[in-house]
Amino acid sequence: MNLCDFEVGLDKPLFLIAGPCVIESEQLALDTAGQLKETTARLGIPFIYKSSFDKANRTSISGHRGPGIE
Repeated sequence: MNLCDFEVGLDKPLFLIAGPCVIESEQLALDTAGQLKETTARLGIPFIYKSSFDKANRTSISGHRGPGIE
């Protein structure tokens, strides 16, 4: 199967899908993505950034949902 221009499968090398569960700020998203990109590039691991803008399935009703969402 192809995912973001690289082949994935049980017989293919490891790849990483990572990022914070919910975006708390633009700067946090950019910093996290940048650090993950640097680390995975250095290790030669394909990487997909994934984070949620609206985290409706949070553990607590009072938990952070996303930027600008009260």
